[in-house]
Amino acid sequence: MTKIVIVGCGIVGATIAYELSLIPQLDITVIEQQKLASGCTGAALGVLMGIISGKTKGRAWKLRENSLKRYDNLLSELESQTGIKIPINRQGIVQLIFAGDNLEKWQKLQQTRQDKGWELAIWSQDYLYRQCPQIQNERIIAAVYSPQDRQINPKILTEALVTAAIQNGVKFQFGVTVQDYQNQVLVTSKGLLELDYLVISAGLGSTPLTKSLQQTLDLRPVLGQAIRLKLNNNLSLADFQPVITGNDIHIVPLGNQEYWLGATVEFPNETGEVIAKTELLEAVKLEAIAFCPNLADATILETWSGKRPRPQGQGAPVIGKLKGYDNIILATGHYRNGVLLAPATALEVKNMICG
Repeated sequence: MTKIVIVGCGIVGATIAYELSLIPQLDITVIEQQKLASGCTGAALGVLMGIISGKTKGRAWKLRENSLKRYDNLLSELESQTGIKIPINRQGIVQLIFAGDNLEKWQKLQQTRQDKGWELAIWSQDYLYRQCPQIQNERIIAAVYSPQDRQINPKILTEALVTAAIQNGVKFQFGVTVQDYQNQVLVTSKGLLELDYLVISAGLGSTPLTKSLQQTLDLRPVLGQAIRLKLNNNLSLADFQPVITGNDIHIVPLGNQEYWLGATVEFPNETGEVIAKTELLEAVKLEAIAFCPNLADATILETWSGKRPRPQGQGAPVIGKLKGYDNIILATGHYRNGVLLAPATALEVKNMICG
């Protein structure tokens, strides 16, 4: 049996565990110092901006494409095996185009996607207002609709991944910390774990772990805040509830006239601290109201914040072997795209271990 230890059980670590659990002759253990889906995964809106992203080639696009293709089967696999219903919005993403935006850029992207078999539609202002009557702003000149992009509940998806992995024989240890690594033995607060491969998918926790291995991976926290709102009526048409995004602000339907609104992007200060600023969250709300006035009448149910790991000196995410180690694999630093890129990341890790 090949022994594999995965450190970190957010959406990325859980997806890696599940994908590896489908291969016989692997002995897999996952350790997580917090509760399930309480880190970056618990602070994610779950918007899968793949086709509507501006990435068209190279690694950045390939990861997105591979993830979207894997998601087609992954969700049904998990629901069939576990019986857990994973909330998913299949009504796509509407990207608002404002005066001054480069509409020609979107037209070129539409053609590029079409050539690869993906759909994008460019809507006129009039058509947008018919499809999404809640949108009202004279600065909006058009919209791009991506019917194949999705929004997923990341917490429930992670629970389903862990449940399926357990059913497939994966062992999980929560509330456990890593203390040392020597000669293919991981020292944890719960004891020793012998291993053949170590996979580090611990988000911001990856930095101190790699530091102890004399190969520090520099990940910085970028904080995001969001608001959960409730209205008396659905925004938009009752039978068409896509994610609306404009100026990097998402309005995410949750059902029952509830919506997520977010998220801020807040970088560390000169001392490395990142502190949630209420004025930035208020600015996000006011900007959303500017193109969706009905939000002004919403009741705020809750606000939350979370930190996303952003790599310094290299692109996100970081996937590959840790320098100087043939058996330590990094799968971390996904920044704002952990949910989107988790399936592709898991497939790359699977290939590195199994060929």
